[in-house]
Parts: sequence; C-alpha cells; structure tokens
Amino acid sequence: MTDYAVVNPATGETLSTVETITDEGLEQAIATADAAYRNWRTVSVADRAAAIRRVAELHRERRDELAAIIVREMGKPLDAALGEVDFAADITEYYADHADKITGDSPLEIDGEGDAVIRRSPIGVLLGIMPWNFPYYQVARFAAPNVVVGNSILLKHAPQCPESAAAIEKIYNDAGLEGVYVNIYATNEQAATVIADRRVQGVSVTGSERAGSAVAELAGRHLKKVALELGGSDPFILLSTDDLDAAVQAAIDARLDNTGQSCNAAKRFIIIDDLYDAFVEKFTAAMTSAKVGDPFAEDTVLGPLSSLAAAERLADQVDRAVAQGATLVAGGVRDGAFYPGTVLTDVTPAMDAYKEEFFGPVGVIYKVSNEQEAVELANDTAFGLGSYVFTTDAEQAARIADQIDAGMVYINCVLADEPALPFGGVKRSGTSREMGLLAADEFVNKKLIRTAV
Repeated sequence: MTDYAVVNPATGETLSTVETITDEGLEQAIATADAAYRNWRTVSVADRAAAIRRVAELHRERRDELAAIIVREMGKPLDAALGEVDFAADITEYYADHADKITGDSPLEIDGEGDAVIRRSPIGVLLGIMPWNFPYYQVARFAAPNVVVGNSILLKHAPQCPESAAAIEKIYNDAGLEGVYVNIYATNEQAATVIADRRVQGVSVTGSERAGSAVAELAGRHLKKVALELGGSDPFILLSTDDLDAAVQAAIDARLDNTGQSCNAAKRFIIIDDLYDAFVEKFTAAMTSAKVGDPFAEDTVLGPLSSLAAAERLADQVDRAVAQGATLVAGGVRDGAFYPGTVLTDVTPAMDAYKEEFFGPVGVIYKVSNEQEAVELANDTAFGLGSYVFTTDAEQAARIADQIDAGMVYINCVLADEPALPFGGVKRSGTSREMGLLAADEFVNKKLIRTAV
C-alpha cells in the first residue's frame, strides 16, 4: 500500500512511490524514538547543540541536491528552493547558537526566603505533521528547537514529499541523531494511533484548518499538548507611500512567493482610495508579467501549483467569485497545474471569496476611504496569521499594529522573516509560535524548583 508518491506537478509524471509504513513498523518507530529520548535527554546541552549544528552544515553541503528534490515534488521554482534550504540551515543553526538560552533556568523573584527557578526540561516523543509547501523550512522550525531541548521527533511529512522526508532523516542520521529523529510514512489513521500512544507527549501540525481541527480534537481526547500553525488570509494595507512602484513591488513579492502558496502571503490588498486606481493598474501589470513556466528555469517566477488538484481548487474559487459578481481584472485561466497571476476586485462580504483563503497567485484588491475602515476590513476574517502595513506616518503604523488581530505585523516590509522572529497566529490561524526563542517553550516542562534557606 502507498499513499506517498512524487508526482511532478509540471508534467503530471509519477517519478517515484514509497510504501506506507506497516503497523509493526510504526510500533517499532515509536519504540525507537522513545528509547532515544530517554538517552538523549541526558546528553549535555553542548553536545545536543553540536549535533544540531551539524544538521545545519549538512543542509548547506547538500544544498543543490535538496533543492532539486522539492522542485520535482511540489513545483517550487529552483531559486526559491535553494533559498528555502538556506533558510532551513539558518533556522537550525540559530538553535545551536542559542542552546544555553533556551534550556537555561529562569530565576524568579519571591517574597519568602530561599530561591525559586523555572527549569526547562524535555517532555518526550513528539509527532510533527508537516505540509508540502515548505518541505525543509517547516521541518527545521519544528525539529531543531525540540531536539536541542532534549525531545525526540517522529515526523510525518506530506504524502507528496517522500524524497525530501527521506533526505531530512538522512541528514539527522548522518549528524549522529539516529532515533532522535525518525521519519514515518504514515497514513492519517496511523497518525491517530501515534497521537493516542502513551509514549508520545505532543503533536505539532502545520497545515489546513481541517487538518488542524481534526488533530486538535484527537489530541484533546488523549490530553496531549498540541501546537497548530494553520491558514491565513493576510491583509496588505496601503495608506500612503513616497514610492508607489516600490509599494507595488512589495505587494507582488508578498503575494507571489512560493507561487502564492504560503500561509502568511499577502492575499487581501486594502488600498486607500486616492491610491487605488494607480495601484490596481501597476499591480495588475506586474502580476500578469510574472513568468509562468518550468520551475527549473532561472527566470521562472511562477511554477506549477503543488498538484493538479490544487490548481483545480484555485480555479474553482476564482470561477465562483466571478459568478457571484467579482470582477476578474486579469488572469484566471488554468493550464494543467499552472495558474497565472490573477487579480480580482469588487469582492463583497456576500461572496465566498470574501471569506476564503486563496492558496495560489491570486490577489483580491479592496478600496477603503480611511484608516479605520482599513483596520475593520483587515480584521473581518476568521484568520489571524500575518499582516502588512505600508504608510509614511509612523504614528499611524503604530496605531494600526495595535489594532490588527494577527500574530504578526510587518510595517513597510515583506519577506522579512528571520530565525529570531517568532511565527504564528491567532483565531483560526493557530495556537502556537515557531521560530525564535518562543518556539523552544512549546514542548517543555517549565518546572518550578523552590528551595528554602
């Protein structure tokens, strides 16, 4: 039986398949990770950091090989694939550099005599359920901090990413972390078995609302800690600018990164009325000029979507939006798994498109007349992942940042993620933080130790 296969979305060709793990193999994987945890938690922080640093080094040494794998698996343009490998290495190295800080004691001020500290200790085996859109980056931001703090990892990757999943496990094995990191080609039903197992102490999911809700329900039933990183429909608010061309380019960069398949991509463009017409004209020109083509070609901006099914879903969303009264300014014509830069306007709250996340190169543009209207529109969504605010007024930027219901606000910048910055959202976008120092606190026992004189 196999649920895991590499199907090149650019050609539709099945390049390889992998057998799903047997129930006996799954039991052995859990036992292996549990045994490894019991030893790994006793290893010094310095040695844990050294091992995870080697993981980062191996990402860099195997950069070209790793990038080519995900171009084939999910159609990521080659330059973006290389950048993802680099970022995964940077994230991993960050936790090696900050190992002492994320594992160190936090002294507490107390009224009585003696002292008290919060001591961070690992909790055990963790299950990671990872998506296809960033096959290396997503794993790095979950696995690296948890391995440093002393947990062990079972990793269920997306069914279309079996080769990148194997490549990551080999890196961990070659870094001396065999058993501490275990890849499992598991079905959803087998993942449920893992979550229910008493040896597994937590689960992290990056994916859709539907997947996150199902896992959270199951984790709650078994009293397991769960971390959720889900979807987003991030607003890009433009209220004033000294350089409209630069603002439009930022909007394009924020929308088309990873062929538009990013949870925290800008998807709703909220533009002040006196800039609206010019923005629509320039944004549309840039969207339609973004080259669609072979993801291995150097000048390709938009590769195929991750699968034919993904492209069909996106096309259906756009078609429904137009049928319900939205204006299709440009794009909207699917070619197999390829979908061009597409622009919609005149979307109203009565339409499905007002509430949905467009996971692909589609930008929806709204006109507003003032700051408060922009904030209300930005917040009128079930999602709350990221947001982008462009204005020349620093006080206005600060006001809006305070009012936006999102886990992240970027002011006058896009694609500004870095390992030190926490990533996560609120509302239907999730419940946790990854990257930065906050990530290392998700799956630890924050143990109080109170000592009298």
